[in-house]
Amino acid sequence: MTIRVLDPRLSAEGDAVRMAPPLGKLEGAVIGLLDNAKIGTATFYDHVEELLRTRYGVREFIRRRKPDSSRPAPAATLGELSGADAILSAVGD
Repeated sequence: MTIRVLDPRLSAEGDAVRMAPPLGKLEGAVIGLLDNAKIGTATFYDHVEELLRTRYGVREFIRRRKPDSSRPAPAATLGELSGADAILSAVGD
């Protein structure tokens, strides 16, 4: 009996995506927090927000929640986060 192993990977298409450069500092920054709509995310973000505000001087947070965890964030939600210097997207369970 022969076992056939398939490779499920696709070949890369298009240009490579470059990551945004890191922020020089967090002090005075505006941070977006995108909640994936799972149970533990809001509580996790409460903790992250407190740490970033008290330890690193983050000035403001823009918090938004996706309608559900299985779909991408709507364009309007992403637009609301566009004023942030950086955005965190987290999964909570």
